[in-house]
Amino acid sequence: MGDEAILRTRMVNNQLRTFDVTDHRIQDAFLSIQREKFVPGELRAIAYSDEALPIQRDAIGRPVRTMTRPAILARMIQTAQPVEDDVVLLVGAGLGYTAAILGQLAGSVIALECEEELADKATADLEEDVSNVVVVTGPLEEGWPKEAPYDVIFVDGAILVEPVKLIEQLKVGGRLVAIHGEGLAGRVQIFAKGEHGVSMRYSINAAATVLPGFKAEPAFVF
Repeated sequence: MGDEAILRTRMVNNQLRTFDVTDHRIQDAFLSIQREKFVPGELRAIAYSDEALPIQRDAIGRPVRTMTRPAILARMIQTAQPVEDDVVLLVGAGLGYTAAILGQLAGSVIALECEEELADKATADLEEDVSNVVVVTGPLEEGWPKEAPYDVIFVDGAILVEPVKLIEQLKVGGRLVAIHGEGLAGRVQIFAKGEHGVSMRYSINAAATVLPGFKAEPAFVF
């Protein structure tokens, strides 16, 4: 077993299983996908660390996009409950790691990214090993109505506003999962669409950077 395979096993045993990720399909997906391929080159040595890794920074070096911590990502996926025939919309594809994981669990994945540079890198890395994921570019808050409705919409990042247009793209019986709130105030939010409307509940505390298009409008102050 190579060093990376050992690190993947440790990640699953020490991060996912100890965080109540009990679904063996999800554990196997995290064991099979090489996370080091989907992180920026300078961070590959810490690809399996229990932290959010920056994948895009602003002009002064602050992280504006990050890869979600493996344990948080796995719990969110477990909450979304993707099954092998599901059509999934991933909002915030980043460098493609989450898309690769979802591709192991669902029938097909549309991975939406607003930054062309990230989308191009994700496409190149996913094409090597994953055949049921397509990366598309566009505003994240608009979703991808061309392929709607979806069984699962997975928002890989934080939102501060209700994802109205995404909810519209859910099938009846569909689920939308995102992190709502900034920093330590964030919680995993689950929307479920039924015959007579949409229900919402909160799950675990979680933190992530806010995705473009999902920031709250500044409030007017007298």
